[in-house]
Amino acid sequence: VQLQASGGGLVQSGGSLRLSCAVSGRTLSRSVLAWFRQASGKEREFVAVISWSAGATYYAESAKGRFAISRDNAKNTVSLQINSLKSEDTAVYYCAADLGGPKVGPFSTNKRLYSYWGQGTQVTVSS
Repeated sequence: VQLQASGGGLVQSGGSLRLSCAVSGRTLSRSVLAWFRQASGKEREFVAVISWSAGATYYAESAKGRFAISRDNAKNTVSLQINSLKSEDTAVYYCAADLGGPKVGPFSTNKRLYSYWGQGTQVTVSS
């Protein structure tokens, strides 16, 4: 499985961005796709996850309300819409895939579940 993240950039506080992750190489019917982020000097943290087949989602508490994860089965992409950007959203955003099962929940926050990772896309929010 190959994951290619894109859509990052420099944006002013309060603005919006839409990140995309193109997925290729394998059937995704039982997969879940997630977004993580890693700020400079910090641990990589979970943001949101979506099941490929049913579209069920789960968000980190910090992501509820401003972040929205979605998938396009026809285009094999997963997107992350981020609204009302804040300086603390500045990070490298990674997409990741877990091929082991279609369910999502609190356990989805564990980055060790994900066998495949994209290269990351930088999001920088200026105040």
